[in-house]
Amino acid sequence: MLPSCFGLRCQGRLASKWNRRPPPGTSYVRCKAMADLEKIRPVILLDIMDTVVYDPFFHEMPVFFGMSFKELLSSKHPTAWIEFECGSIHEDELLAKFFADGRKVDGAALKDMVVSKYRYLDGMEPLLRRLKAAGFELHAMSNYPAWFRLIEEKLRPSDYLHWTFVSCEGPMKGLRKPSAEAFEVCVKTLDLPRENLIFVDDRKVNVEAACAVGLDGILFQGAGALEAELMRRGLSF
Repeated sequence: MLPSCFGLRCQGRLASKWNRRPPPGTSYVRCKAMADLEKIRPVILLDIMDTVVYDPFFHEMPVFFGMSFKELLSSKHPTAWIEFECGSIHEDELLAKFFADGRKVDGAALKDMVVSKYRYLDGMEPLLRRLKAAGFELHAMSNYPAWFRLIEEKLRPSDYLHWTFVSCEGPMKGLRKPSAEAFEVCVKTLDLPRENLIFVDDRKVNVEAACAVGLDGILFQGAGALEAELMRRGLSF
């Protein structure tokens, strides 16, 4: 069963916030205008890999190493990639211990392959462009290493969103979804009521974790489905 934030209970929580009694001296018209603006312009947190950008890890990386995905998982170092994502090791350290048996990795060739496969998922760039043009504030919230800069160099997601929350640096450094601490850092950094944050991710476990700390979560199932979910929440773009 999907968490309550996928349905009407979450919308009800948002509605109760918008219907709060205005402060003394605030006109009804002004209060309603402010509430309407707040209602249609929440801040959106977006996972990047396999939500905005295609992730080559699951298909192309095993091919690069001449392995199946299962073989790659069993051969790679158990913690090196996570350490790289958390910013606790640098690229050269990752490559030195990428495989548990210490075999060498052609880092330049690996990065070239990865970059060649980065692309926007179908429909996502036009959707981000429309959201940005409509005035919505968009932030990345990604478990990814310093290679996010390679994505930026090729695709320029910063034209539409801020690279605010990445596990390798910045406010979220060392934290990874689905930990509650990762989401709490976002709430604290943005200094907004958590019910004003919409979180989008292709992994159900991450969406459930966001909902558990009070964010509104959307499970990514394609650009069209995401657009429909945003519109169902009253967003206009």
